[in-house]
Amino acid sequence: MQVIAQFASTEAASTGPIAALGIDGTLLLFQLIAFGLLVFALNKWVFPVFISTIDKRQAMIEESTRAAVDAEKNAAKTQQEIDKLLSKARSDAREIVATAKDESAGMIVEAETKSKQQAERILANAQESIAKEVLAAKKELHNETIELVAQATEKVVGNALNGSIDNKVIASALKDAK
Repeated sequence: MQVIAQFASTEAASTGPIAALGIDGTLLLFQLIAFGLLVFALNKWVFPVFISTIDKRQAMIEESTRAAVDAEKNAAKTQQEIDKLLSKARSDAREIVATAKDESAGMIVEAETKSKQQAERILANAQESIAKEVLAAKKELHNETIELVAQATEKVVGNALNGSIDNKVIASALKDAK
């Protein structure tokens, strides 16, 4: 064991503390240079592409968010306009229905008035016609009565008197009968 300890102490004394840890200095230096070149290459060509892609995506997300907010505002505004139009349409419809009801009620009243007037005219014409027919019937009855009286008088008297005397006698008899 003594030999191993002695070898380790001579080896550690000859290369320094890095060699004592088991690290090769030249290999470490080469790896540091390679790492530096890798970082430089990544910074020069890879990271800018990633960063620009990330920035573009971030800009698209922000633009989409703004567009969504604008669309939401426009949708709300449009909904309000639609609600106003629907309200106005309902109001107009109610007004049209009320006007139609009023007009129909007026038309019904007018039709009733016209039909009453027509019924009254028909009734008046019928009464006038009846009155004329009654008057004509009375005249005919009067004439027939005169004729019957003349015939009865002729049979009673036996001789026919002349027409004017007949009429005078009958007229005076009728006056006395009234």
